[in-house]
Amino acid sequence: MAYVEDRIIHDADAHTMEPPEWLEPFASAEVARYALDHFSIGDNEKAFADIETARARQADPEFRAGAAAEVMLRKNYIAPGAWDPADRSQALDDLGFSSQLIFPSMPNTLIEEMEHTAEPDLTYATATAANRAQIAFCSVDPRLLPVCSVPLQSIEHAGPHARQAIDDGAAALLIPNRMPKLHAHSHVGFDPVWAAAQEAGIPVVMHVATPDLVMPPQHRNNGLPPEPDFHGGGENFRSVSYMAISAAPLQALSMLIFDGVLERFPDLKIGVIELGAVWLPGFMRQLEAAFDAFERHEQRLGNLSLRPSQYVHRQVRVTPYPTEPTGWIIENTAPEICMFSSDYPHVEGGRNPLRRFDREVEHLPADVQERFFRLNFEDLMGTAAADVPVVAAAA
Repeated sequence: MAYVEDRIIHDADAHTMEPPEWLEPFASAEVARYALDHFSIGDNEKAFADIETARARQADPEFRAGAAAEVMLRKNYIAPGAWDPADRSQALDDLGFSSQLIFPSMPNTLIEEMEHTAEPDLTYATATAANRAQIAFCSVDPRLLPVCSVPLQSIEHAGPHARQAIDDGAAALLIPNRMPKLHAHSHVGFDPVWAAAQEAGIPVVMHVATPDLVMPPQHRNNGLPPEPDFHGGGENFRSVSYMAISAAPLQALSMLIFDGVLERFPDLKIGVIELGAVWLPGFMRQLEAAFDAFERHEQRLGNLSLRPSQYVHRQVRVTPYPTEPTGWIIENTAPEICMFSSDYPHVEGGRNPLRRFDREVEHLPADVQERFFRLNFEDLMGTAAADVPVVAAAA
């Protein structure tokens, strides 16, 4: 019995859990060493020990025999298919999702930090290795859709790198939601990135990365004992950083809209993934207020052919957290924006996100629910979803 039965649901946020040697087959010695030296998931000594424990459990026949029954209960490195592609294909059968958009975990945070600290050649070489690792993982099953990183550190590098990722097999291009170090997301020098994605019919996506970069570090200096994250550890978000998680993507989306990127590339789709969505109704209202206040004075706003919130309707798709009021968000925005996601196999995705989302949207019309669970994802993914065998999971 699959987790999802008798309906078609796409998962707009899933992950690989990379062991330390993940990039080695795809990287130069310099890149492999840099990635290992900067492998960061909290306490690395403990993390490496836990990964080795997970390897042993994943190889144990008795443990493997319970994988299907516990597919949503086992998390991170002990989850079915955490890093083994054949196991992931079987896990997808057990999950019952028609497809998963597969993001990296460790490389996502690594590359985000490199954009602000490393030399561009090293950043883009690391991103290329990570992308090829992600594509190789997903190549075993057309339901696994690989997300490939496109750093915005260098205008010179970004366009050719995006083209290379698409040629290699990317299903989506991942850009940082955090502001690039030297320029805006909307810099005209990045037009080759948007053109490549639009031409290929695949989306550009943003995804949460390093919690410590969401707010200035001094927010923790409050004179109080440190708070554990919601798993009891120290590497994930807490209440205060959750309140700021939307700041960077709101800035990025505002620039992409007001500086005319979505005007110049009307078929480009933007996914905002694992960054929440409760901010969405207010953001769309604020876009309208800003447009009305500044349209007479800013030429860039006068060049837009749509109201700013209409670009969101047309081109932006967002994943709420299962703890957010998804029904209210949809009712106060539009049916075509929000999408289902599980965050599999990350522990913060929870044991039963489907139940939470079902409860949130059960009062909405059936066609709106189908948009949330299926159609908005297919609209976002464009040609990348064309080869996905869309079959409802059997009971």
